[in-house]
Amino acid sequence: MCGGCMLTLLAILLPRAVLVAIWLTTDWFAMAYETWFWPVAGWIFMPYTTAAYMAAMLRNEGHVSGGWLALVVVAVLADLGSHGSGGAQYRARLTVWRRRRLGGAPAIRDV
Repeated sequence: MCGGCMLTLLAILLPRAVLVAIWLTTDWFAMAYETWFWPVAGWIFMPYTTAAYMAAMLRNEGHVSGGWLALVVVAVLADLGSHGSGGAQYRARLTVWRRRRLGGAPAIRDV
């Protein structure tokens, strides 16, 4: 498997780890971003978007357009979806916990 394909697969599975590896081994963050704040904020809150924006800036001569813009939009949706599903899972666990604490019948999902 080629190096670019492997990096892409790792970025999909472990985006924060790949961003740290890129930061330690290359100067891509300095080339794509003018300040350190946005990469750090992106690492914390929106890692897919941070990686997609960096790729778009580096591969598209310093601007985001065309297919690269579509990639950034998909990355934003993936980040927002992961945050939304985390909240839904938290609410489901909280509901199960409340049922158990109150001594109610176990829910079907508890089994």
